[in-house]
Amino acid sequence: MLQFRKVEKYYGAHLALTVPDLELQKGMYWIQGENGSGKTTFLKMLAGLHPFKGEIFLGYEKPLSILKDRNEFLKKVNYAEAEPLYPPFLTAKDLVELYAATKKADIDAAKQQLEELHILDAYHQPVGTYSSGMVKKLSLVLAFMGNPDWILLDEPLITIDVAAVELVCKWINDWHARKGISFLISSHQSFADGLKFTGKLSVVEKKLQVAS
Repeated sequence: MLQFRKVEKYYGAHLALTVPDLELQKGMYWIQGENGSGKTTFLKMLAGLHPFKGEIFLGYEKPLSILKDRNEFLKKVNYAEAEPLYPPFLTAKDLVELYAATKKADIDAAKQQLEELHILDAYHQPVGTYSSGMVKKLSLVLAFMGNPDWILLDEPLITIDVAAVELVCKWINDWHARKGISFLISSHQSFADGLKFTGKLSVVEKKLQVAS
């Protein structure tokens, strides 16, 4: 479970997003909202990339605080950005090994996913030589590494081909059903019948809430 307590994100004096008291049970959620509404800001706060006012907790009996138990909290939360950027001189191998060390993840499993997405051949190449679609695929594989409780995906379908979209949807459904991993997914694109969402969240007038 994720618990949000009086969460507010400001840029200077400007209020960008508020999340009043909210509890999300384990599941698969689609975050909807207009461009610039605060969806990415919300995911980055939860991924520990943006400071904010308030508190976020993860878990049930002994919930972890993102403020007081930051390292343990972030081991349980994986994130893939909408438009990922990596140092261009790093290779996929470098990034996979880094994530394997920090997330205690299986490198061979990640390489298998890279192969399924048809980019394992570029494993030893600098990511600066990758197309935007290849970088996006790599970022998605990195988000699936380890044993997270929640995976956050910001616009996971952009810049990847139809076959990759189907495969990523299969991974999401499989990991949710088989491993009990929860997902928060922001997307303007429809998933059609590819994903079975537990619920939907919406950002309206700078406020994130459960959609009716």
